[in-house]
Amino acid sequence: MTRRIALALVAMSLLGGLDARVQEPKIEAPGAKPEDVKSADAIIAALYDVISGEKGQERDWDRFRSLFVPDARLIPVVRTRDGKTVTRTLSVEDFVKSASANMEEMGFYETEIARKTEQFGAVTHAFSSYESKHEKDGKPFDRGINSFQLMNDGTRWWVVTIYWDRETPTNPIPTEYLPKK
Repeated sequence: MTRRIALALVAMSLLGGLDARVQEPKIEAPGAKPEDVKSADAIIAALYDVISGEKGQERDWDRFRSLFVPDARLIPVVRTRDGKTVTRTLSVEDFVKSASANMEEMGFYETEIARKTEQFGAVTHAFSSYESKHEKDGKPFDRGINSFQLMNDGTRWWVVTIYWDRETPTNPIPTEYLPKK
């Protein structure tokens, strides 16, 4: 059954039938700063910048929102108390609600330490290794990899998805995703 559906989708796509049924998404730039969305490098830098700040500093969540396509998703990998690995899917608003108080209360800086990027057409994927600190020049308390799925619509860059996992003693960041020495 699954193979039949896949073959039908391929056939429809080749014949133009699938394209005719897909409505073009309405994407409106919610006031993004042009310098934040001019390149893949710029949008990734803007993401790290906007979530970072001192204890007590309110984040510019409108700037954060302006970087994402409508219906974008932020998906952390979570380990449950019983040892299972699962994902938690958040909308941009869900992330803002769950992260803002904690970031302001404790101070939070996340910086990119290495990146591997691949691109095809409008689709860009970046594996961005990060480290997190409570103070700008403090000691890192966490590291991991953010998997950014980005899109260029011909006029600007958008974040479609951020999917990430934290480093643990049993799940270290592979050397190919760490800074070159």
